[in-house]
Amino acid sequence: MKRLLVILLLGLPLALGACVSKNTYQQKVNETDLLTRDVTDLSATNSELRQDKKDLQNDLSKLNDRLVDVLQQNSKLQRDLLAASANQERQEGNLTLHQQQIAALREQLTDMQQTNDQLLTTIEELSQALEKEKIAREARLAKVKNTYNQLVGALEEEIKRGELTISNLEGQLSVNLLNKILFDSGKTTLKKEGRKVLQSLGDVLHKFPDKALQIEGHTDNVQISSRLIELFPSNWELSTARATSVVHFLQDTVGLPGERLVASGLSEYHPIASNEEAEGRAQNRRIQILLVPFKSVNETE
Repeated sequence: MKRLLVILLLGLPLALGACVSKNTYQQKVNETDLLTRDVTDLSATNSELRQDKKDLQNDLSKLNDRLVDVLQQNSKLQRDLLAASANQERQEGNLTLHQQQIAALREQLTDMQQTNDQLLTTIEELSQALEKEKIAREARLAKVKNTYNQLVGALEEEIKRGELTISNLEGQLSVNLLNKILFDSGKTTLKKEGRKVLQSLGDVLHKFPDKALQIEGHTDNVQISSRLIELFPSNWELSTARATSVVHFLQDTVGLPGERLVASGLSEYHPIASNEEAEGRAQNRRIQILLVPFKSVNETE
């Protein structure tokens, strides 16, 4: 179409030359040149516009691609923001939980500290009480040892003759007197030798008013003979009667207070030797006097 336009423009002066004057012709030629230049300019402008359009389309395509990238980035940022918000909420929840746990632990620590302080106070009190008890026990043991030494000194001859023994077992004094020195066979009346031993024993015990005397009668396992069975139906009665005889002597003759004396018969059931032999049975027939702590009626009240 461009070529057709040029041909028409070129042919136009020829056609007009026959019917117009030379000036008119020249004017038309000039107009034709102007039109030609305009067409050339328009063609150039059109090419530029086409190139601009192409460039704009390329720029638009690039902008579209960039827009897609931006939208994708925005979507990712939104997801990251949501994740960050959720993570922050979790962290805040964890922080609150940790703070609660710390508060609970501090409270437990305070309670433990108070308990520890109480235990330390209790331990200190127990230590002081233990120390006092230790001192008191040492004093009691020293006193028992003193009593033991005096008893041994007063009854040394009888101990040497094997008529009695004195033991100190963990602060518990015990005097064992064989029946052969106290009573004749089947009797409950004290012999002269027995009275002498009990008098010596009572003289020492007068010095220790804090001691009560538990007098126990013991027998062997031989049954009561037929001639004594009406008086002593069993070894229970015999052991009790002999313990009672000793109590009466210590109270009536030696002068020990009755409230410090206890009589009991234990029959044959607490032997210290075998009853299979005569020597063992002789050891089992005995009076055992236990020295125990004494408290008066006023003290117990």
